Amino acid sequence: MLSPSFPQRAPWGTADRLRAWQREALEEYFRIPDRRDFLVAATPGAGKTTFALTLAVELLRTNEIDRVIVVAPTEHLKTQWADAAARVHIRLDPRFRNSHWAPSRQYHGVVVTYAQVAAKSSVHRHLTEGARTLVILDEVHHGGDALSWGDAIRDAYGPAKRRLLLSGTPFRSDTAPIPFVEYLPDESGARVSSTDYAYGYGRALQDGVVRPVLFHMYAGKMRWRTSAGDELEAHLGQDNTKDVTSQAWRTALDPEGEWMPAVLSAAERRLTEIRHHVPDAGGLVLATDQTVARAYAKILHSLTGQRPTVVLSDDATASERIEKFSASNDRWMVAVRMVSEGVDVPRLAVGVYATSSSTPLFFAQAIGRFVRARRRGEAASVFVPNVPVLMKLANELEKQRDHALDRQSKDDDGLDDSLLESANREEEASDALTQEFSYQAISSLAHFDRVVFDGKEFGQLAEPGTPEEEEFIGLPGLLEPEHVHELLMQRQSRQSRLREAREAATPAQTTTLPEPLHRTLREQRQLLNSLVGLYARQTGEQHGAVHAELRRLCGGPAVAQATVTQLQSRIDLLRRRVRS
Repeated sequence: MLSPSFPQRAPWGTADRLRAWQREALEEYFRIPDRRDFLVAATPGAGKTTFALTLAVELLRTNEIDRVIVVAPTEHLKTQWADAAARVHIRLDPRFRNSHWAPSRQYHGVVVTYAQVAAKSSVHRHLTEGARTLVILDEVHHGGDALSWGDAIRDAYGPAKRRLLLSGTPFRSDTAPIPFVEYLPDESGARVSSTDYAYGYGRALQDGVVRPVLFHMYAGKMRWRTSAGDELEAHLGQDNTKDVTSQAWRTALDPEGEWMPAVLSAAERRLTEIRHHVPDAGGLVLATDQTVARAYAKILHSLTGQRPTVVLSDDATASERIEKFSASNDRWMVAVRMVSEGVDVPRLAVGVYATSSSTPLFFAQAIGRFVRARRRGEAASVFVPNVPVLMKLANELEKQRDHALDRQSKDDDGLDDSLLESANREEEASDALTQEFSYQAISSLAHFDRVVFDGKEFGQLAEPGTPEEEEFIGLPGLLEPEHVHELLMQRQSRQSRLREAREAATPAQTTTLPEPLHRTLREQRQLLNSLVGLYARQTGEQHGAVHAELRRLCGGPAVAQATVTQLQSRIDLLRRRVRS
């Protein structure tokens, strides 16, 4: 019996044997004769392109179709699809324009973008009607990006004989319907997308088709100034209001502060460790905008002595830059959004999530850049700010999602940009925080907080800036998923023993002066939040629900306003529950 990941991942369209899931999906496709629409939801890096082109080859061989049309999200992906198709002897024209009206006779079909179809759907309808056509809609959820886009896609490809719908993230952050996707009522009567074949990250990880991903969460202290001149301070990862968390996150990503250089330095050390085992491993920084992308590139240049590849969406040479980086041995690439979906750079092994985007869709697409496996044992590391919404997404990496049309509230299924789901959200943001241009970053400090892997958290006991922290950066670059978990558990246990030894060796304080109140409050809040996280993992409850229950039982206001005594009573109660 061959491994599900056999052969080792080849370039798109070149595999001469199918993976187990691809064979299963093909069998399911042909189980129903003359099937018209078929939605495949497969995790990024699983091999959707190979599957799609194998199906196209079979339909051409059996004379079921005469033409193949591929619709991709970006111009760069058009070339990737054409190159992959050429390897299985399907000739696709990636340079087809709306002014052409018909493809050259030497091609089997064309590759176009969703925007291209939306600009003039009549051209593409003419193409579809001109032959028995298989339409491959890559990352089909983009078909609902705008109302006009969905209408154009339906108009252009309504006459197609067969339509293959592909997506690594078959859901949207809104309720716009995805073209040609069937929606069926669930138990509550809400219409939910129906997937014909699903291959999730969890199964792909077991099969060795994708890499395990470790999330290195970094926290720290942030300070910023409002337009009224008020200076505010907050810690990433603590129980702050939504607006304070948002501003603290924004401060962390400021390239002028100390947080980003520290995180980039840690990511560079992690990349160096991986390259001891995987010499061509590369790193990718996802930035919020072009200005900070260039600033991050300067920081990396100072750290490595090598200029990183910078990919900007308005750069006409962006596709060439990505291809050149993919084929090179360079260390780092910095991009805004262009490399967040579909771009195939299998050697990417380290990422820095330095963007303010927090939707599950964007997060899943971004992490998909690092899961593509080439051989067993490769692992990926992604450095992420410790904010609740990203913590939740990292813990739910294996969660399967469908697209719902009848959501009553965007927060019901986690598809909004809400930063916190806590019971302590009665506080209203100050006017200064919500006014545009009311913010100025002052300073930021970073420290390692924890590693998230397989829905579990490790390393919370590591002392920032000590060799204990470096243990989590210096994990071997080649590890099987079960070995990653085992090694993290070993290091967690060792740090627990070191923490106990340090506390036992610390002499008792002889001074009669009490600790400053602000220090005591900070320590109590940090301890409470750590215990809430531990208890939430044990019970499966949300952090906000645990905080709400503690307030109900112990009394007192939200964590940010609670006294030392009130916080201590919650800590004592939670300690008893955790022990039990």
